[in-house]
Amino acid sequence: MLDREEGRMGKWGTKLRLAAVVLGVAITAAACSSQSPMIPAKAAPPGLPTFYTVPGNLANYAPGTLLKYEVVSDPQVLGTTYRVMYVSTNEQNEPVAVTGLVFVPPSAPPKGGYDVVSWAHGTNGMTNACAPSLDPASAVPGINELLAHDWVVTASDYQGEGTPPGLLAYLVGNLAARNTIDIVRAAHELPIRLSNDYLVWGHSEGGQTAMFAWHIAASYAPSLHLVGTVAGAPPSQFRYIYDFLKTSPYRFYLFMAAAGFHEAYGSAAPLSEVLDSQARSLLPLLRQGCYNYLQSHLDHYTLQQLVKVNPFDLPNWRKVIEENDPATLPANGVPLLIYQGGDDHQIPVVSTQLLAQHLCSEGQDLKRWVYPGQSHAGVIPVALPDIVHWMADRFAGRPSPGPYKPIGEPGVQVTTCG
Repeated sequence: MLDREEGRMGKWGTKLRLAAVVLGVAITAAACSSQSPMIPAKAAPPGLPTFYTVPGNLANYAPGTLLKYEVVSDPQVLGTTYRVMYVSTNEQNEPVAVTGLVFVPPSAPPKGGYDVVSWAHGTNGMTNACAPSLDPASAVPGINELLAHDWVVTASDYQGEGTPPGLLAYLVGNLAARNTIDIVRAAHELPIRLSNDYLVWGHSEGGQTAMFAWHIAASYAPSLHLVGTVAGAPPSQFRYIYDFLKTSPYRFYLFMAAAGFHEAYGSAAPLSEVLDSQARSLLPLLRQGCYNYLQSHLDHYTLQQLVKVNPFDLPNWRKVIEENDPATLPANGVPLLIYQGGDDHQIPVVSTQLLAQHLCSEGQDLKRWVYPGQSHAGVIPVALPDIVHWMADRFAGRPSPGPYKPIGEPGVQVTTCG
């Protein structure tokens, strides 16, 4: 393990970092200003490798700072895979450590450096063991196809998965968006050559994340250039989705969301207002397992046994929910693709229709593709060739929304505006 102190290692620091890559060891931010109080490191969560130990004194580092990295060998993935830890911020704008992955193609970088696709993952749980960076080969759908296009791919775990101490702030779009952008900044500190052009792609929870990255990118990371955003089945129209999920097998998402909003907003989203004592007694389950575990342990509870009041009837809760609803976002100049399966039982198809109608009415450059008969997750491999084509057009600077029509399956419903 090599330590570094910002601003003091100079040319020798560069040589040591390059040596670290060859040796496959991690580089860790260590020495801090003598004027700063020493804040101890936080041990890696139980069951996770020591890489997930969080250094102390995060306040000394700006969002997007790379704290450490290691090379991860995975024969199923083309090129080189880095596991990284970097700095992002929470809802109170305090620094937090976040982990993730950076995938680098096996080919030499093109002139100007690799373009970047930042993947935002969907619902997989809320605790450390759910971090996608623990299993690189399954972290990003179609990863090898993306790498074959000479794109670097980043994939954030989001704060709360992989790093102590809290839970994932589930469906708090602004935080996951920061994490998804900050990992692109952190990738620029790796010994690889990147362009400033990047694109965000996410699905489900990650589709909401992509929408908020699309919204904040210009102000949050002005040194980077967001060329487009792909949002797969993004949750929006939250009041409608709440009613849709109440009797659905996926109603446990609402329980997760209550805990996630409380994690982010604290006293501004008090759990005692929306969950009764029995429901609050189930909260430890969120730290004990990931998606399948939560579904199996929560599925036999009705919504009335989990949520005691409609959160939209409570002013504080309504405020924080609406702040995280993509339905409230204004149009901007970044091209947007929304796609979804026509047989989606988790995110109602009409919700993305309403989202597209709202943005089109504001003049947004937008395409929406609905693939008939495809499920919530089953649409991804079917739509993947079309998504990649749309991405390639954005990186190439071709006109948008452009004439391309999806070919993933016959009869794709297409909406175009802008």
